[in-house]
Amino acid sequence: MASRPAGASASRAERKPSITDVARIAGVSYQTVSRVINNATDVNAETRQRILQVIEDVGYRRNRVATALVTNRSTAVGIVTSDSPRFGPIGTLVALEKEARLKGYGTTVVTVEEPYEGSVETALEALEDAGVAGVIVIAPLLSMAAPVWNAKVRVPVEMIAAGVSSTPDVVTYSENQELGARMATRYLIDLGHTDIAHLGGSSEWFDARSRKRGWEAALRDAGLSPGLYLEGDWSPRWAYETGLRLIDEGALPEAIFAVSDHTALGLIRAVAEKGLRVPEDVSVVGFDDVEGSDFFRPPLTTVRQDFGALARSSLEVLLAAIEGREVIPSPSAPTLVVRDSAARRRS
Repeated sequence: MASRPAGASASRAERKPSITDVARIAGVSYQTVSRVINNATDVNAETRQRILQVIEDVGYRRNRVATALVTNRSTAVGIVTSDSPRFGPIGTLVALEKEARLKGYGTTVVTVEEPYEGSVETALEALEDAGVAGVIVIAPLLSMAAPVWNAKVRVPVEMIAAGVSSTPDVVTYSENQELGARMATRYLIDLGHTDIAHLGGSSEWFDARSRKRGWEAALRDAGLSPGLYLEGDWSPRWAYETGLRLIDEGALPEAIFAVSDHTALGLIRAVAEKGLRVPEDVSVVGFDDVEGSDFFRPPLTTVRQDFGALARSSLEVLLAAIEGREVIPSPSAPTLVVRDSAARRRS
């Protein structure tokens, strides 16, 4: 444990240490401490380190309300998200909150539900009234996007939506899910498969549309025609029932790109119940790399989303808009995780 520096109060519990206390103990000005706290670059390394050590020793924590009053700049961002329990929106929300905290920003989260025409506008207005510096909207559904585009708020608004272009008023950012779908499909093509189906998600979701485009593009690039496409609701149940029907009709493709790992899970169960095997009778690739996908039977080959990278870039985009800077980052890239659920085509 670090020793208490000279001049630090022995009764710290009686009063929270202030920025003035930090400045006095470190032997610098209030303004120098403020520059260190706000990550300014015009403080030499030795002074910065001394101030950071004092901050740690005395347990100083920035008062966000006071900072906002002094600098006329909020240290909170708003996050609007749907009430969807799906993996993507939840993973994005958790990563955003963590990244904002690391950057010194608090978060105010508002969950909206249908009809989005009313709830999204109300949420954005409430966050603006609460004094946030800017807002990020996690918008997986098409029906959430229009209210965001039409909203009249005075703070910067960013929307996380796959495959959607920015507008003059709303900057949009996302992971490159179309690339992820291309990678999954290309992997099956490289294994020699030519009959590659796609069990897709609801077309009301931007993610589902992007993944379908990636599947089609990979096949087209390889000179292949898109195989069977079926649109579902992302659930294991739908995929399970669809798998049973395809097998009963003798229409099971040799390879399937599933829109999500949960969709793949339902399909794999149907195959097993019908006495067939993955990957011997059908190769399967999923998307998301949900926790436990490496314990599917067989372990699932899938596309892993990098929510941390998505959050970092999303926050950078929003903070740039807040500060009047222009930044145009490339969409974050997913990775293909190869396991045992896809195999080379039998000759």
